[in-house]
Amino acid sequence: MIDANTTPEGTPEATARARAIYDLGPTVIFACKADPRFQYCLYVPPQVGKGAKVELLVAVHGTGRTSFLDFRDGFAEFGKWNDVAALCPIFPVGVLGDGARSGYKYMQEGDIRYDLLLLKMVEEVAEKYDQDWSKFAMFGFSGGGHFTHRFAILHPEKLWAASIGASGSVTLLNPDRDWWVGIRNIREKFGISFDAAALAKVPVQMVVGDADLETWEITHKPGGTYWMEGANDAGRTRPERLRALAESFGKAGVKVQFDLVPGVSHDRIKVLDRVKDFLAGVLKTKRGG
Repeated sequence: MIDANTTPEGTPEATARARAIYDLGPTVIFACKADPRFQYCLYVPPQVGKGAKVELLVAVHGTGRTSFLDFRDGFAEFGKWNDVAALCPIFPVGVLGDGARSGYKYMQEGDIRYDLLLLKMVEEVAEKYDQDWSKFAMFGFSGGGHFTHRFAILHPEKLWAASIGASGSVTLLNPDRDWWVGIRNIREKFGISFDAAALAKVPVQMVVGDADLETWEITHKPGGTYWMEGANDAGRTRPERLRALAESFGKAGVKVQFDLVPGVSHDRIKVLDRVKDFLAGVLKTKRGG
């Protein structure tokens, strides 16, 4: 038996053993080559080590950040049996040295474009594992739900599915309001024009607990970092705001599966089965039944 702690690095035996331990299954945390301030981990189905081609799910953490491990491990069995790898990015608090928690949720923070950073991560892991991940699925809960629906608005052509969980604030497809409340100025802000036809091709799930009713963290007030007129217009609670987002997407031609989960508060673990069922259904259609 080869001991990864004593086998000299660089030998074929050590390389193979290290790959099996660190690069397949639930992986270690890697620094992103494009910007080492940011990290990611993955669940990679073991069959990839034998050359299998799999799909990719990007699972985005919330404000607490620790959910990246819940998602890496929570999608492991699903990924193994459905041929899906999971990429879990890590966007640290205060990356600009200011203690800010929410920059990634709104796609831009200083000179950082989180949507483009995520695409660099996907490109990096696709090359590493010799996969075609030019399109992928995305799931996010809470702060990750912020990220997921805004990424879908900006880059629908990159997604084969999007699952948006309990986003505390939402960007409606309103051409009369500026980002982040609406989309009027996204061309000027991001260099991207909204493509309703592309978004309409993406299967979308929106999922939230019917008891997810606390508002202390999601009510914007004048003077707040992300305050702007209309910041609270989509509703008071997360279910109300997500329903408004579903209606906005629906008016743009997007077919939305809206899952209001009975008896569930702001609990990411208790919605994962709904997300897996949704993704399994999309995969079945995508793979021709």
